[in-house]
Amino acid sequence: MQFKEIIGQEEIKRQLVQTVAENRVSHAQLFLSAEGTGALPLAIAYAQFINCLDRSATDSCGLCSSCRKYERYIHPDLHFSYPFFASKDVKIAVDVLEEWRTMLLSDPYVDLDIWRAQLSADNKQANINIAECHDIIKKLSYKAFEAETKVLIMWLPEYLEKEGNSLLKIIEEPPANTLFLLVATNQEHILSTLLSRTQIVKIPKLPGETIEQYLTGKHNLSAEQAATYSFLADGNLIEAKALAAQAHNDNAEIFAEWLRMGYGNRGLDLVSFTDQAASWGRENQKNFLKYGISFLRECSLILSGADSLVKLPLRTLDTAHKLCKYVLNLNMASAIISELEQAHYHIERNANPKILFLDVSLQLVKIIKFKTLPKGTQYIYN
Repeated sequence: MQFKEIIGQEEIKRQLVQTVAENRVSHAQLFLSAEGTGALPLAIAYAQFINCLDRSATDSCGLCSSCRKYERYIHPDLHFSYPFFASKDVKIAVDVLEEWRTMLLSDPYVDLDIWRAQLSADNKQANINIAECHDIIKKLSYKAFEAETKVLIMWLPEYLEKEGNSLLKIIEEPPANTLFLLVATNQEHILSTLLSRTQIVKIPKLPGETIEQYLTGKHNLSAEQAATYSFLADGNLIEAKALAAQAHNDNAEIFAEWLRMGYGNRGLDLVSFTDQAASWGRENQKNFLKYGISFLRECSLILSGADSLVKLPLRTLDTAHKLCKYVLNLNMASAIISELEQAHYHIERNANPKILFLDVSLQLVKIIKFKTLPKGTQYIYN
């Protein structure tokens, strides 16, 4: 993978290239980012750039023998470690290496759900076990086969438990020309002993404009639809791709109309909406609820007087202002968000969608029309 193939992150690319140009490549680095920002592709492109036989000032050549092997993830001095689902046939990460390569060749922007779908995970818990740690130590103790630098890319080191302490010595005193690249999304779940031995590279979320350009260019979406999906994805390219791949309803219009139904106490319309929502399928139902939560959080900013922080697309911004002016107050928005979050939780656990959406619809009527907040909340009206 070359840097030019990675969406956005131009500043991080420049920083990584500069470390090579100035011979300042730290032997243990932690790429820390939110999901869907391209941290794993960046780590792979960085390793390829370091070992390229004919690199330019800004990128690997993509043509030399090293690059060609990196492009297929078969370079003998490129090693991967990642969470997996242990079984009698799967003891260490190499046992599912072909599945890992197949996934990356399809799309290197991945999360644990995508990886789980690639494997026969059933209900097993993912982890990086002690056997995998020992295999890492064994592999890195060998001399490099072809490249000047051996590279280990560990994806999601959060899944290393106390067994990860067995790697501390090799990370602190690595064999010559060995590079550790850890790719994580949650700093708090990483072993502190491991964290203290790495140089952290923080990778920011992708700007909404970058995701919009990607969606209009690669998925042929309209500017309006791309803006809506970009808002919903909130910097997560994996989420944006998933939304673009699905043929589902116009969440912005439908959600605004749902709120209007609640405000007008339109019972028959709410029942019809419930039947419609029940037919969408679980993923579309979850996306609709997530959109509603995100939309109402932006409305909360408007109601709080923080309009400059609002990230809504122009088409839905006008709708949000009207709802905030005539329908919602801050307490209502907060109460509805709570209802939607609970509904999302229950949808994930296979709740009956018709019953669930009807219940939430009735809660909307209570909150918006009759200004009756759910029992147990401690909101105070102005």
